[in-house]
Amino acid sequence: MRISGITIPDKKRVEIGLTALFGVGRARAHKILDKAGVDYSKKPGDLSVKEESGIKKNLEEYKLEGDLKRDVSGNIKRLIDIRSYRGSRHTKKLPSRGQRTRTNARTLRGAKKTMGSGRKKEKK
Repeated sequence: MRISGITIPDKKRVEIGLTALFGVGRARAHKILDKAGVDYSKKPGDLSVKEESGIKKNLEEYKLEGDLKRDVSGNIKRLIDIRSYRGSRHTKKLPSRGQRTRTNARTLRGAKKTMGSGRKKEKK
């Protein structure tokens, strides 16, 4: 089963497989499957054509994949252009929602770099 250029994994349950789409998490997948009347535990290969088309029709209501990524990057670009604090945090690749950076924030700041002179101290 392919949706907007992404292949939904056949071995996983539909509920989990839909999360392969950018913009679809577990909660949204549940809403979509409820509207389409599809059981969560079914595999994508076992779906009928009617169920498949129902899922695709319900997915059209949401922004997914490229459109959503374009919107997110546009929002970040707008923050940078208006020179907001959040925009400056994005340009510096630091947390933009008030988290502490003295410790932690390793995902954004990268690997730890030890500071110092680079020489070992002599024993007296």
